[in-house]
Amino acid sequence: MGRGLVIGVVLVLAALGVAVGVVLRDTEDTGPANTGGMTVASAMGGDGGTEGYARAMEPRPFHFPEDHGPHPDFRTEWWYWTGNLETQDGRAFGYQFTLFRSALSPEQPQRESGWGTRQVFMGHFTLTDVSAGKFHVTERFSRAAQGLAGADGAPFHVWLQDWDVRSEGTGGTWPMHLRAQGDGVTLELTLDEGKSPVLQGDKGLSQKGAERGNASYYYSMPRMPSRGTVSVDGQTVQVKGESWMDREWSTSALSGDQVGWDWFALQLSDGSELMLYQLRKKDGSKDTFSAGAYVPKTGEAVHLTADDMRLEPRGTWKSPRGGEYPAGWRVQVPKVSLELTVTPKLPDQELPVLVRYWEGAVTVDGKREGQPVQGRGYLEMTGYADVPRDEQTVRSRTP
Repeated sequence: MGRGLVIGVVLVLAALGVAVGVVLRDTEDTGPANTGGMTVASAMGGDGGTEGYARAMEPRPFHFPEDHGPHPDFRTEWWYWTGNLETQDGRAFGYQFTLFRSALSPEQPQRESGWGTRQVFMGHFTLTDVSAGKFHVTERFSRAAQGLAGADGAPFHVWLQDWDVRSEGTGGTWPMHLRAQGDGVTLELTLDEGKSPVLQGDKGLSQKGAERGNASYYYSMPRMPSRGTVSVDGQTVQVKGESWMDREWSTSALSGDQVGWDWFALQLSDGSELMLYQLRKKDGSKDTFSAGAYVPKTGEAVHLTADDMRLEPRGTWKSPRGGEYPAGWRVQVPKVSLELTVTPKLPDQELPVLVRYWEGAVTVDGKREGQPVQGRGYLEMTGYADVPRDEQTVRSRTP
């Protein structure tokens, strides 16, 4: 879901947030419109306008819990959680929960209707039931009016109808409580802080292209202890595990020759984490603005450039909906002596949503400084299946 400009990577998030803005801007108060052949590239373009919005131009100080909350002067932002969970007897689940906010104009329009707003929200919720071999997907849209969707910073709260994440702490953010339901499944989790926020890029400024301002503000919470319940097939089970949270806001888009990205958020058994995103160009090459971070068990994060990563696809998975994705990856980061193999827990973790993409739970095996290391995490792949929207596979609810 993710996740920076979708994610930094999370560039998919920006793409999807802008796409939602296109749908709801065109529909006003009348319901969903037919978007036709929406692609990642066209969705990222939105209406093409950045005038009047704030831009990510230079590093800035971050303040918490306020920066967990909204940044409405920027065109797009998202809140992104993924995690791997298990029951006491070892039944495994993965989840993605992403909320996107997109501004339709820099200024609040003057409208008498209580439905009038310049902000719209979109959400994606997925649950990977590894043992059952099932992948559950739900997508939602709503305008930020009449209390249907919105975000607050202190105390932290972001919501889309009855999906929400809120602070349960007194005088701070932690713990957070997350809840979402759809497609026959329900997830409720309590998330503790774990490691402190990691500022991605240059002190939180994540550059995505050569143009000044083609960047986002981006930070991660890479290892949050998580506990709660999963309800599926009429059964509720207790689960625990670890989650990853990404936060990003921007007024930007993919460059003209960028078509997608591959994003990795991996939690390793030695207590370290690795986030990488590879921006792909039209000719298949890696963009020089690809980046990432390695977070050791203790100490400062090591920031990574495109030259620090080597990503090699392993095999091909053909989507039944059209398109082909890498079936796994070999990841090498010589700068921190990492050699990893990343394998999806299920081959089909593709989201058949407004802009179709693959995002799912993965396992990790490899070596760190010559010693065996395992892990788990989440992988997002976009730009592999840009085809006309299938009205039968998009679950949208627009008040």
